Amino acid sequence: MGKKILLVDDEPFQLRLMQKVLNQNGFEATTASSVESALEVLQNDIQDLIISDIEMPTIDGFDFRKRLLEDKKFKNIPFLFHTSHNKEMLIDKGLALKAIDYIDKNTPVEQLVAKVKNILATVVEQNEKSIAELKSVADKLNLKNVPQKKLKLKNFEINIFHKTYQNHPGGDFIDLIKIDDRYTFVVLGDVMGKKWGAWFFSFTFLSYIRSAIRLCVFDGNLSVAKIMQRINQVIHVDEFLNDIYSTLSLVLIDDETGDISYCGASDLPLLKYNPASQEVTQYKSKGLLLGFFKNGNFNEQSIATTSNDRVYLISDGVIDFEAKGVKKTDLNLFLGSLKMHLNQNLSFNQITESIFNSQKYQVDDCSLIQIKRL
Repeated sequence: MGKKILLVDDEPFQLRLMQKVLNQNGFEATTASSVESALEVLQNDIQDLIISDIEMPTIDGFDFRKRLLEDKKFKNIPFLFHTSHNKEMLIDKGLALKAIDYIDKNTPVEQLVAKVKNILATVVEQNEKSIAELKSVADKLNLKNVPQKKLKLKNFEINIFHKTYQNHPGGDFIDLIKIDDRYTFVVLGDVMGKKWGAWFFSFTFLSYIRSAIRLCVFDGNLSVAKIMQRINQVIHVDEFLNDIYSTLSLVLIDDETGDISYCGASDLPLLKYNPASQEVTQYKSKGLLLGFFKNGNFNEQSIATTSNDRVYLISDGVIDFEAKGVKKTDLNLFLGSLKMHLNQNLSFNQITESIFNSQKYQVDDCSLIQIKRL
């Protein structure tokens, strides 16, 4: 799929011409005849580049650019002005609004395409350089948001599968917190956002979660719903995490009784597979996204397990995929595949190898945790 380019101009002929030329050169060009229409396009589909006219009715190109700069979802999209004006004052005004460049409407189409290609190539190069620098820092600080060592329990076995998207870290985070020989917490969260931005905030969420669990346990409180509410309250008042939200699945394993306590915050259902019946049961949480409201409306569920039962926690990347250029979500499709593999009595590694390593249309980082009763 080519890079997405949004063309904004009130002249229909100009729009059709540019769209045709860019599409013929491998881009995916979308047109908008007004700023209002352009904003609607952006709300539904983030673009890789915006090329906008200056003189348009109601809202001109300069005001359009100002609106984009005020919205954190759009302010970093590369922006070009496409105009017949070449007055230095107008050019300076546009560049002051952090536009990358101007393209004269009289520019031959070959030069237009070449300039667009160079701009997008430069953006990719800068992004790759930034990512390389972040990776270097992360490696030096040994920053990990997924456990690197397997945790040993007496009556349970915990297996973790985590796959990044295009070798970039994302918002998924996992932790295993063993309190003593009896109690162990399992944490799976997913910070809203993409790649390095979500990855960065995942450590803040992990820090709050670990602290809340330790403090509650110290007070003799092992209720996962109450622990979740304490986590939520702290995140809700943290200005640093303003407008940054996360899902969370929180599980407490009782290695003595074999029971599992579960609480979720806007997460996907916890899944329990019983080998005797060969059925998968879903446990759905009622909790809201962490930090969204002061009271997250969290509920707690107790799940009894017997020998060879398996419990699964999943992130949304497990059920998201791309089909014909469109992102789709299908929990039932994943459930059918998981059940089929489990009924064949395959190991965890065999299941993940079959389901995920052959998955060609991954659109996000994905995480799967299996808790197996021995």
